[in-house]
Amino acid sequence: MKRILFVCLGNICRSPLAEGIARELADKRGLSVVVDSAGTASYHVGSKPDDRSILVAKNYGIDISMLRSRQVSVYGDSEFDLIVAMDRSNFNDLKRMGFSNVVLMGDYGLGGEDIPDPYYYRDISGFEKVYSMLERAINTMYDELEG
Repeated sequence: MKRILFVCLGNICRSPLAEGIARELADKRGLSVVVDSAGTASYHVGSKPDDRSILVAKNYGIDISMLRSRQVSVYGDSEFDLIVAMDRSNFNDLKRMGFSNVVLMGDYGLGGEDIPDPYYYRDISGFEKVYSMLERAINTMYDELEG
């Protein structure tokens, strides 16, 4: 069973969306995976996902409202087989922390593109774009895992 950790900066926008999408797609595919999410920063530890992330996920039938932000830990998260960074900044931070099994989300079907942080958008358009990018990338990642 693969264990996958999705990581962004604060663990309230991109990575909880990725966690929810990954769970949903794994269920639909019948995959045996464990997914989780975390942030490289401690800004939002204990907070629920951004309301816009919750809304976009809900629009696609996914409930992420029960998730709570946490900070990634070299000690507690070393058991993950794959640590998936949402952008190059988080990728570099994870590498500096000593993780060796880090990949970039955008390397799965997105030509290496960073998943943009939608936090500063005033509406949900950025969150919709992120959802679409994550869904495509996670499907590609699962195709490779199954291959």
